[in-house]
Amino acid sequence: MSKYDVAFKLKVVQHFLSEGGGHKRLAKAYGIPEEKIRTWTSRYQLHGLNGLSPKRSSYSAQFKLDVLYRQKREQLSSRQVAAIYDIRNPNQVVVWRKAFDQGGFAALQNKNRRHSDVAEEQPSSGLLLGPSEAQAQSSALSLQEENERLRAEVAYLKKLHALILERKSAAEKAALIRGLRHDHKLSLLLQVAGLSRSTFYYQCQVLSKPERHTALKQDIRAVYNKHKGRYGYRRIAADLCKSGRAVNLKTVQRLMHELGLKALIRVKKRCAPPGPEDGIAPNLLRQDFNALAPNEKWVTDMTEFNVKGQKLHLSACMDLYGGEVIAWRTSTRPMFELAMKTLEDALERLNPGERPVLHSDQGWHYKMRPFRALIAQSGITQSMSRKGNCFDNAVIESFFGTVKEEFFRLAKCETLKQLKDGLRDYIQYYNQERIKLKLNGLSPVQFRLQNTEM
Repeated sequence: MSKYDVAFKLKVVQHFLSEGGGHKRLAKAYGIPEEKIRTWTSRYQLHGLNGLSPKRSSYSAQFKLDVLYRQKREQLSSRQVAAIYDIRNPNQVVVWRKAFDQGGFAALQNKNRRHSDVAEEQPSSGLLLGPSEAQAQSSALSLQEENERLRAEVAYLKKLHALILERKSAAEKAALIRGLRHDHKLSLLLQVAGLSRSTFYYQCQVLSKPERHTALKQDIRAVYNKHKGRYGYRRIAADLCKSGRAVNLKTVQRLMHELGLKALIRVKKRCAPPGPEDGIAPNLLRQDFNALAPNEKWVTDMTEFNVKGQKLHLSACMDLYGGEVIAWRTSTRPMFELAMKTLEDALERLNPGERPVLHSDQGWHYKMRPFRALIAQSGITQSMSRKGNCFDNAVIESFFGTVKEEFFRLAKCETLKQLKDGLRDYIQYYNQERIKLKLNGLSPVQFRLQNTEM
C-alpha cells in the first residue's frame, strides 16, 4: 500500500501550482521529502490524475529501447524521461541503460515471459525481437542517431555561415567574390553572398580607387612607432594637429583600427564617486567576524564556476556564529533574483526577536531597492565592505575558496548538473560533518547545537 494516497498527493500538487512557495517550503510544511513534490508535480503536469495513482506494470524490451533512445536523443535525465513515460521509479531507467550497454537489446528482455507485456497505457510497439532482429534493431538505432547528428551539424554550419555573411559589409563580400569569380560563376557567387550585381560592380569601382588616407596612415604609424605604442588615437591625433596637420579624431581612430594599431598601456578605468542615492551602507562589521550567538552576524556574497565554457553562479549566506551556511542558491546567470531568493531563504531561519547584521560587498545586487526594502522590512541591519576591499568580507571569500579547492578542483565536473548536485552534497557535508579546529573539532551544526542546548 502506498504511503501517500492520491488525495494527499493532489492536495500538495495543487498547493504548489496555485500558490507557489517553492518545493523546499512545501516539503517543510507537509513533512515530506522535497524530491517527492518535484516528482508528483511533473507527473501531474504530464499525465494528470493518472500520474498520481498507484501503478504496477512491467515493460517490454521494445518499450525500454524507446525510452533509452529518447533519453539519449534529447539528453534527458533519468527522472525527466521517467516522468514523460510515467515510469514510477526513475532508477529503472538507470538499470535499463546499464543492461543495454553491457548486453545490447537481448539484455532488456524480461526473464519471466508471463509478465513481459506492457500495460496498455504505455506507448510501445509490442513484440519482442529475436537475436538477429535485435542486432538489426541496434544497428538501425545507431544509424538513426548518426543521421540525426549529421543533420544537426549541417544545420549548425548553415546557420553559422548565414551569421558570418550577415556581419560582413557589402565591400567585404565584393572583395571575396572578386577573388573567387575566376573559379566560379559570378551569378552563383552573388546568389550565395546575397549581393546584387549593381552593388557588386559599384564596390569593385570603390576598391579600384586609390587609397584616400595613404599618407595619413603613414603619419599615424610613424607617431605610433615613435612613442613605442604608448599613444592611443587621442594622443596621436593631438600630436598630428600639433605638427600642423588638421585631422579628425574619429578618422584617426578608424584608421588605427584598420592598421591594427592599439595603445599597449593598460586601460584606465574611470569610476565616478558614489553619490548619496547609490544605496551604499556603512561598514558596521569592520572585520569583526566573531559572533556571540546564532543569527547575530551574517555575511553574503556570490562566486562563479566555469565548466567547459558554461558558467554557474553560487550565492551563499553564512552565519558567523560557527560559520554555518544557512542559505544558498545557484543560477546560470548572476541575476538579482539569485541574491533576493538567498536572502528570503536565510530570513526563514530567524526566530522571533532576532535582528542580525547582514554584511556584503558593494555589488549591484545588494544595492537594489527591493533588496534593501526587504532588509528594512525584516528589521535587520545592512552593512557593506569598503570599495575594493575584499578583506572586509574575508570569511565568505574564504568559504568560496574552500569549496573550489576541496570540491570543484577534485570533482572535475563535466556538466552543470554534476556541479549543482556536487555543491548540494558538499555544502551539506561542510555544515554537518566537516570539523573546524577553531570550533574545538566540531562541525558548524554540531557547534551550534551544542552551545544552544547549554
